[in-house]
Parts: sequence; structure tokens; C-alpha cells
Amino acid sequence: MTWTVAAERFDSPDATALRRDYYDEVASRYWQRPATEAEIAEGLADDGAELLAPPTGRFVVGRHEGKAASCAGLVLTEEAAPGSAELTRVYVRPAFRSTGGGGLLLAAIEEEARALGVRLLRLDTRLDLVEARGLYAKHGYAEVPAFHRRSPYAEVWFAKEL
Repeated sequence: MTWTVAAERFDSPDATALRRDYYDEVASRYWQRPATEAEIAEGLADDGAELLAPPTGRFVVGRHEGKAASCAGLVLTEEAAPGSAELTRVYVRPAFRSTGGGGLLLAAIEEEARALGVRLLRLDTRLDLVEARGLYAKHGYAEVPAFHRRSPYAEVWFAKEL
């Protein structure tokens, strides 16, 4: 089984489909019911995805056997903390979980961050996203005190020095 991970525009067809699936899963889990198409579209509208492109960020897509299977975004946050960035939209489609792709995805986005001079990666997540929390902990992200309060969905914060 072969994984590849590479930088890609956040609005490419594969990246757009992955971001949509990401939002569908996190919204459905939060509401404890399937998200509607209208809710997904509303969630994706004005979601700040344009920050996932140079010069403010990056986006990577992972492919398993050539199929788009995962994604992760990076947003530079120099104003909040010099040399820092936030990890966002980290997602592995359920069919591809437990195949090693999550670790490769994190390694690729961390390499993108290093190339931009980032020394500290931070992220927030929710308590119910147990797979994500496990992935971060397994790959050296440590739980830290809250570094923002801008999202009512953020319940746990992680950081990793690069």
C-alpha cells in the first residue's frame, strides 16, 4: 500500500472534496446526527480556506494508491506568536485510517512549516475527536493551555516544537 503526500491548492477538486468530507464528519459528530447538505455548504462558506495558500499558509493532500484520502492545512500565525503556525483541517477519510497515512500527513505538513521558518505548530480540537487527539499525541504534540478562545468548538489545545 503506497501513500504519497504533496502540497496542493486548497480549492483543487480533490482538496475541495476532502475539506467537504472533513466538515461533514466533524459537524455530524458534533450534532450527533448527519449534517445536511445546506449545513455543510454553510460551514464551508467563508471558512477562511483562502488562508491555506501562499503567502499565509499551505495545504497538503495525501493519496493512498492514487486516491485522495487525507488532507491538512497550515496557517501562519506570526502576529500571535513569532515563528508559529496553526495546523487545521487535518483529516483522513475513515476507509484509510490505521494505514499509516496520518503520520505521513503530519510529517508532510511539518516539512512545509519548517520550509516557512515555523518553529512552533499549534492546533485546537474537540474532545470527541478521539482519533485526531490520538494521532497528535502519537506524533509528539503535547496538550497545552488554551491559546485562543475564538471558537466555541475548541476544547483541547496541542503544540509541537519543530
